[in-house]
Amino acid sequence: MIFSPVIPTPRSGRPGGGLWWGLLGVAAFSFTVPLTRVAVAGLSPLFIGSGRAVVAAALAATALILTRQRFPLGLQWARLAVVGGGIVVGFPLLTSFALTSVPASHGAVVIALLPAATATAVVLRGHERPRAAFWLATAAGAAAALGFAFAQPGGFGQLHWSDLLLLGAVVAAAIGYAEGGLLARELGAWQTVSWALVLAAPLMLLLAVWTMIQQPPSGTPAQWAAFAYLGVVSMFLGFFAWYRGLAIGPMTQVSQIQLIQPVLSIAWAALLLGETLTPTTLIGGAAVIACAGIAVRVRLRPTSPPPRP
Repeated sequence: MIFSPVIPTPRSGRPGGGLWWGLLGVAAFSFTVPLTRVAVAGLSPLFIGSGRAVVAAALAATALILTRQRFPLGLQWARLAVVGGGIVVGFPLLTSFALTSVPASHGAVVIALLPAATATAVVLRGHERPRAAFWLATAAGAAAALGFAFAQPGGFGQLHWSDLLLLGAVVAAAIGYAEGGLLARELGAWQTVSWALVLAAPLMLLLAVWTMIQQPPSGTPAQWAAFAYLGVVSMFLGFFAWYRGLAIGPMTQVSQIQLIQPVLSIAWAALLLGETLTPTTLIGGAAVIACAGIAVRVRLRPTSPPPRP
């Protein structure tokens, strides 16, 4: 997964410490797309998308109970439902189904839109008025991702259903991350993710049980290991390092590390899965990442204060 640059106000800490924690989090999340590709080779995508959430929810509930976290109040539950719908339900399920038919490197390129999409969701959610450069960079990134999808061998000029699922996953996660970043200022970072996991657990458990009845899972040890990583690290433990890095800060610097995640995902796809990195993949990935980086940097750059009368 790729995470939002909108996180609670950072605390001061040892210089560089936040960057190292952020890098550890991004490194953990960079295996998500390749290992999802491994898991869907033998396990049902519905089981993977729902089952990994159930595993993470069990860990989250344990952490919340052991640390005696206070319960969210009132409207916070509705906002947690938005977070859960995006990052617990939407993103895992949509990417799991999409990666049954496209290479991991392909998925990483399209999902590279997420930093810019999240920044856009935050702008809309917070009623910000960014400069024109932000919208130009975001539009260019979307055009680059769509152009990459259209230009794939055997499907030039057509947008495949898997690309639509990946784009849907980007939208779902962007909304979830934007709302989660704002809510984390009230509940805490890992607490927000944990409550979202717990809130979505009944639905995801129902889906997991249903798909196990319909199609009993029978994967190889490697596929089960990939599934375990998705549930324990991608949806739970990775949050601890990432949000700790952002809390130590500087937040604006640490948040930029997420832009290397697609690069790492594409590299793991080549090294672990033996996928061939075509010129189209390399050029498309570079274009999307560059546009996302410009969009995030423009949004994070402080605006000049209005002149005093």
